[in-house]
Amino acid sequence: MITIDKIERPMVMGIINLNPDSFWEKSRVTTDAQFCERYEQMLADGADIIDLGACSTRPGSVPVSEEEEWERLKPALKRVLRDYPASEISIDTFRASIVERAFDFVGDFIINDISAGEDDPGMLEMAGKLELTYIAMHKRGTPETMQTLCQYEDVVKEIRDYFLDFINRANEAGINNIILDPGFGFAKNMDQNYTLLNNLDSLKIERTDGKGTYPILAGVSRKSMIYKLLGKEPGDILHATSAVNYIALTKGASLLRVHDVKEAADIIKIYNQIQKVS
Repeated sequence: MITIDKIERPMVMGIINLNPDSFWEKSRVTTDAQFCERYEQMLADGADIIDLGACSTRPGSVPVSEEEEWERLKPALKRVLRDYPASEISIDTFRASIVERAFDFVGDFIINDISAGEDDPGMLEMAGKLELTYIAMHKRGTPETMQTLCQYEDVVKEIRDYFLDFINRANEAGINNIILDPGFGFAKNMDQNYTLLNNLDSLKIERTDGKGTYPILAGVSRKSMIYKLLGKEPGDILHATSAVNYIALTKGASLLRVHDVKEAADIIKIYNQIQKVS
C-alpha cells in the first residue's frame, strides 16, 4: 500500500468505473474482459494506483445499495488478487462496510472517500483500525443536492478550514496517512473550481508528524468545469484536461486522478524535467 511517505514524486491514479452510471461512458467497464484490458493498459501506461469505483457519485446520481456496490466490486478485486497482486489499488467508496469486506478479501488498499467520513459514521474508525491510507474529499450534501450548495464567502479558506478539522478527527481515529482532495466539481460552481485550482497550494497543510505537508489529489479529468467552459463534450477535452492537470502540478498537486493514464504520465515527465533544470 502506498503511504504518504512514499509519495516523493507526482503520481498517476487511473480511474476504472465498475458501474454503468459514471459521467463519461468510456470510463465504464462491465465485463471481466473489459476490466482486464483496461487494467493492464493502465499499468503499461504508467499508473501508480488504479482507482476502482462501483457506486457512482457524480453530481445528480443516486447511490446504489451496499450489496449492489459489493457485487460489482468483488469480481474486480478477485481478478486483481489473482492476476495483478503487486499493483496498487484504491477503492472509491463512502461505506465502512465495503472497506471492511474489501480488506478481508484483498488486504491493504487506499480508501478514496468522497465524503471524508461524513456519509458513514463508522468510516474513520474503520480506516484507523485497518491502518489504511485515506483520501478525504471535500463536498457538501449528497450527489443529488450538492450543486445547490455552492455558497461560500471564501471557497479556499473554507475548504482549508474543513481539512484542518478533518485532520484532527482523522488523527483521533488513528488515521495518519491522509491525502486531501478539494473535490473539483462537487458543490462548487465554475468560478469556484478555477479559484481552487489557482490557489491549490493554499491547501498545503503541515503534517502533524512534522514531515512536510499532506499530499493533495487533483481530480479534474474530463469534468464539467472544463467541457462546459469550452462548450464541448467530455470525450473532446483530453487536451484541455492535460493543461489543467499540468497547472495542478505547478500548484502543488501530488496525485492526478485521471481517465487517461498515458497522457498524465507524459505530463508528469515534462513537469519533473522542468523541476530538475529550474
